[in-house]
Amino acid sequence: MALVTTETVASPKRRQKLSLFEIFNMSFGFLGIQFGFALQNANVSRIFQTLGAKVDDIPILWIAAPITGLLVQPVVGYISDRTWHPYWGRRRPFFFIGSILASIALFLMPNATVLWMAAILLWALDASINISMEPFRAYVGDKLGSNQRTTGFAMQTFFIGVGAVVASLLPYFFTNVLHISNTAPEGVIPDSVKYSFYIGGIVFFAAVAWTVFSTKELPPDNIEEWKKEMRESNGLFKGFTEILKGFTTMPPTMLQLAIVQFFTWLALFSMWIYTTSAVAQNAFNSTDTTSKAYQDAADWVGVMFMVYNGVSAITAFLLPIIAEKTGRKYTHMICLIIGGIGLVSMLYIKDKNLLLLPMVGIGLAWSSTLTMPYAILAGALPATKMGFYMGVFNFFIVIPQILAAAILGFFVRILFNNESIYALVVGGVAMIIAGLLNVLVKDKDE
Repeated sequence: MALVTTETVASPKRRQKLSLFEIFNMSFGFLGIQFGFALQNANVSRIFQTLGAKVDDIPILWIAAPITGLLVQPVVGYISDRTWHPYWGRRRPFFFIGSILASIALFLMPNATVLWMAAILLWALDASINISMEPFRAYVGDKLGSNQRTTGFAMQTFFIGVGAVVASLLPYFFTNVLHISNTAPEGVIPDSVKYSFYIGGIVFFAAVAWTVFSTKELPPDNIEEWKKEMRESNGLFKGFTEILKGFTTMPPTMLQLAIVQFFTWLALFSMWIYTTSAVAQNAFNSTDTTSKAYQDAADWVGVMFMVYNGVSAITAFLLPIIAEKTGRKYTHMICLIIGGIGLVSMLYIKDKNLLLLPMVGIGLAWSSTLTMPYAILAGALPATKMGFYMGVFNFFIVIPQILAAAILGFFVRILFNNESIYALVVGGVAMIIAGLLNVLVKDKDE
C-alpha cells in the first residue's frame, strides 16, 4: 500500500453532493463499531467484577481503553491521510483490518478465565475498535461538503444509537426471552453475556464490510505529484516529526472544543464504568457479584443503556434541525446540561423502572456529543489533514478518561465509602460544566 503526503488528498472542490442512500452506505459500518463499544461499555465492568475485581479497582482496569485510543487514533489518522490504493482507497483498509481484529477480540473477551486475561483483551478490543473508528470520522470530512457534514455525522449517530440499542439489550434478551442463564459459578462469565459477545463479533465484521464494499473514495488529484511527494516524505523519522508538528498547529476552534470534550468525557467514562455497581447497590441492594440480584441489576443496566442509545438514534436527525435554528454550539450546550441533570438525578431514584427516565436526557447528550463537536470541528480543519486532526482530537476524549481512571477509584473508596452512585453524581456535574463551556466555542461555518 502506497503512502502519500496529506497535501495530495482529494480537494474540497471535488466533493459532490451525495444522496441519502450513499450517506447511509458510508455510515453503516458504525452500526457494527457501536455494537462492539456498547457490549464493552455495558459488560466489561461486570466481567471484571465476576473475575474478582473490587469496585475501586475497576477504573484502573478500564484505563486500557483510553490509553489505546490515545496511542492508536492519531497514528491511524496520520497514516490513513497518507494512504492510497486504487481499489481500497484511503480509509477503507483501516475499516476492514480493524473489523477483523475487533471481531476476534469480541469472541475471546467473554471466555477470559482470570482478571489479567480480561484486562489484556480489553486493550486488544479497544485498539481494534479504534483502528476502524478513527477513519470513519475523517471519511465524512473527505466525502461531504460543509452543507452535508452535519447530516453525515447525524447518520453516524443514528447507526451508533441503533447498534448500541440492540447490543445493550442482548444479555437481557437472552435471559428473559430465550431463558439462557445470567448466573454462573464464581469466576465464570454467564452464558447470556458470552452469546451477546459472539453476536457482536459477527455484526461488527458484517456491518463494516458493508461500508467497505459499497463505497468508493476519491483518488489524489495529480498522481504524478502524488508519487513525487510520496518519495520525498518517505521515512519513519519524517513521519514522527510531522505528527509532533501537527500538535502545535491545531486550529483555535479545536482547542475550544477540547475543553468541552474534557468535561463531557469525564462524565461519560464515570457512567460507563460505575453504572453497573451503582445501580446494583443503590436500586437492587446488592454488591455480591454471584447473587441473582446483582446479575439482574447488570442486565437492567443493559436496558438502561439501550434507552439512552435509542434516544440518541431517534434524535440524531432532529438535532441538525434544531441546530439550524439555534446554532450548533447552543444546541450542544442545552443537550449536555439536560444529560448532566439526568446523571445527578440517579442518586435519588430507587425504582428500576424510573431509572429509565434519566437515560432519556443522557441519550440526548450522547446524540449531541457524537454529532455537534465533529460537525463544528470538520469546518475548521484543513481538508488535507482531516484524518490526523480527527485523531488528535481524540486526545481530548481519552485524557479525561485516563484522569477518571486514576482518581475515581480513590474518591469512591475514601470520600464516598464505596458507594458508586456518587461517581455518577460527579459525572453529572462535569457534564453540566461541559455544556456551559460551549459559549467559548467559535463555529467557523456559522
